[in-house]
Amino acid sequence: MEQSLAPYIDHTVLRPDTTQQMVAQLCQEAAAHQFAAVCVPPCFVRQAVDALQDTGVQIATVIGFPLGYQLAKVKFFEAHQALTEGATEIDVVMNIAAFKSGLLDDVTAELHELSTLCHFKNAVLKVIIETALLSPEEIIQICAICVQAEVDYVKTSTGFAARGASVEDIQLMRANLPEHIKIKASGGIKTKEAALALVKAGADRIGTSSGVSLL
Repeated sequence: MEQSLAPYIDHTVLRPDTTQQMVAQLCQEAAAHQFAAVCVPPCFVRQAVDALQDTGVQIATVIGFPLGYQLAKVKFFEAHQALTEGATEIDVVMNIAAFKSGLLDDVTAELHELSTLCHFKNAVLKVIIETALLSPEEIIQICAICVQAEVDYVKTSTGFAARGASVEDIQLMRANLPEHIKIKASGGIKTKEAALALVKAGADRIGTSSGVSLL
């Protein structure tokens, strides 16, 4: 089962008290188990890049994290800096406040600018939509925005909201996204059974700080 689950895992440490030592251990584990990626705070991207050279493990970091309501130009600068440091995957929190205010054109424009930047840098853009704060109708609406913005992944959660990913979220997202846009489930995934259920529902990546124990 290890071989089938490991390639789905984004091995993650995003605690506010994250240390260099935690990032070093995360990278060692990701290389040993050949996880898809590590996901680290922006200030530790360079450390992760150096630690994972020639391992095939991707370097993800978070932008606009965890609330998403930074100005679009600030997120763009933050993403550009992370890519310059060597990140290969960008997990950005959508501006949920703007979305809830009906500023759909602004949300779409921000995500499209970020996807253009990432693709120019041969990087992947994942958009965190925070499903815990959304109705099913809103999730469907955001999926349409993500299609328009040409993102690579739609991601359920930051892990900082009231709940993380659910099978129902993944099924709804998969039903409303084209095949080429992938899904990342994250938040509260602590067991192998939960991870496998999310993969079965349509998740292409599993974001978790419990990667090793899931195996």
